[in-house]
Amino acid sequence: MRPDPEGPGPAPGPSAGPGRVLVTVVRAEDAPGPTLVVRLDHLPVGALALGAELARLRQTLAGTAYTDLHKIALYGPGTASRPGRDLDYRFVQALPGDAFDFRAGCGHSLLACVVADARPGPVTVRAVTTGDTVLCEREPYGDAYTLSFLKAPTAPGTLPTGRPVDVLLGVPVSLVRYGNPYVFVDARRLPGSEDEAALQRRLLALRAEAARILGHAPHSALPKIAAFTAGPEGLSVRALTVGGWHPRLALTGAAALAAAGALDGTVVPAPAGPVRTPGGTVTVSTAPDRVRVHHKRATVLGRLELPWRIHATA
Repeated sequence: MRPDPEGPGPAPGPSAGPGRVLVTVVRAEDAPGPTLVVRLDHLPVGALALGAELARLRQTLAGTAYTDLHKIALYGPGTASRPGRDLDYRFVQALPGDAFDFRAGCGHSLLACVVADARPGPVTVRAVTTGDTVLCEREPYGDAYTLSFLKAPTAPGTLPTGRPVDVLLGVPVSLVRYGNPYVFVDARRLPGSEDEAALQRRLLALRAEAARILGHAPHSALPKIAAFTAGPEGLSVRALTVGGWHPRLALTGAAALAAAGALDGTVVPAPAGPVRTPGGTVTVSTAPDRVRVHHKRATVLGRLELPWRIHATA
């Protein structure tokens, strides 16, 4: 993730003072909170994105409008085949107690990088954390984007156990790795799921069991989990995120749901229209070589200059 000196993208902008870094705060519509976006070539010379530095960066936000910010995105011009139209991006999920998870992905934070960078035309983003390649294209009308995950739903590894259905704690689920590892379960398989607290407890128990199977620590942000119901009006989904219920559905969750629906034998039916969530609808589509999530928006909330502790690189 080093800057490409020949890329014709937007100028890096003004430099921060010594030991300080310019950051952008971006709020993606439907995300549970804003993302702190850091462009790597804005970092002081010799700075490294280490957990201690990121914790200090978050601590400097105390008392501001962004005190409870839990998402950090680090990005820079990519080194792929289209200089100036590609970005490399790494997501960091802040956890309770100034801990961080460096293994997850976040589609809303990926979009936050694209909006903060303000590059014209389509932009291809390489998600370093998850290995995904995502094409971000502005839609013809308005300020919305379509994000295309450039991987076939049937690609090897989409079903991490090799099975479309696994039984966890007596409940049939589908484990899918697409954007992020996800657990999908039919809410009708969870008695009492109309009670929010009871549903959350059951989902957390299933998530913990899935984490054990997939090799994730129980306290990590992965795998994600969502419960769905299928009815005459289509799919309805309720998903958990770090700290509680997601207000709508994670962008990677929408992509994983569509990928699961495109695979034979999973518990997830193919979405036949917009997917309903507590916060509104999410629109997805699939093709043999990709999954698309449509009508996504993000807004720059502000730009800040923050202190950054320096570590030597040599």
